[in-house]
Amino acid sequence: MNSFYLVLGSEAALADRALAKIMTELKSENAEITTLFAADTIVGDIADALSPSLFSERRGLIIRDLQDLPEDNKDELIRYLGEVDASTTVVFLNKGGVKGKALLDAIKKVKPEIIACEPLKKEAEKVEFVRDLFLDAGRKASPGAVAALVGALGGELRELQSAVSQIAADAPAGVIDEAIIDKFHQGRVETTGFDVADAAIEGNLSVALVSLRSALETGTDPVMVTSAIASALRSIAKVSGTNRGSKSFELAGQLGMAPWQIDKARRQLTHWSPRGLADAVSAIALADAQVKGAASDPIYALEKAVKRITTARSMR
Repeated sequence: MNSFYLVLGSEAALADRALAKIMTELKSENAEITTLFAADTIVGDIADALSPSLFSERRGLIIRDLQDLPEDNKDELIRYLGEVDASTTVVFLNKGGVKGKALLDAIKKVKPEIIACEPLKKEAEKVEFVRDLFLDAGRKASPGAVAALVGALGGELRELQSAVSQIAADAPAGVIDEAIIDKFHQGRVETTGFDVADAAIEGNLSVALVSLRSALETGTDPVMVTSAIASALRSIAKVSGTNRGSKSFELAGQLGMAPWQIDKARRQLTHWSPRGLADAVSAIALADAQVKGAASDPIYALEKAVKRITTARSMR
């Protein structure tokens, strides 16, 4: 096992997956593992964590958010880089950027195994990510099932991780196919977040607002509401560029959507203009940023977005 790993990038889902694999290997060697959050460390913490153990021949040190390491604590880490203990594995997690670049450069000089964790932008990368998650869980999913799941949930990797974990645990033995993904997604549509999305997309403001209040009162995270609406709008946008004469099952692989999703999005598309769809996408993007911290009142931000989306439906 390597002495150093550098998990580098801002995509937390990828970083967590990489770290889980490293920790599994450390545990298989009965290593004593210490985890430190860089910002919370004081002078001596890192040196203590790297000192020989009385209880284990193997040690592992995980330093999270390395970019936030206080200046006073960097020297003891720099000293260790020049006096590596072969029985210890150190894992650095750094979100990237210019903060802490000098320390990062020093770490790179000891030639760690670098695991890139930058956000996935291409559809093919997300498909590969989901396929690998199923394999990590000891399950095999068909290409159509993987594409359908990515199409249903979009690019939110945390949500994809959660979905794969649930499906892998609940699905019967054998290959996971599109029918299983369809059943999973239909269950999600029955949840309050997707109720809000359906009502907003249909232009039914009163039902959308009632559903929104109900969702929030029963504990639905506002982020899940914006995610549901964004997913619905994304589906409409995807089918808007297709030939109306094409069968949904023919387009499923190309769009990364299940046939029933394509049929539903096509029905909704008949009431939307390109201008209205663009305005709705802008509204939900703003709301998503607001509920994630940019606004003091996320409920008001959601209500405002729902009103704007139902109005956008009538734009021509």
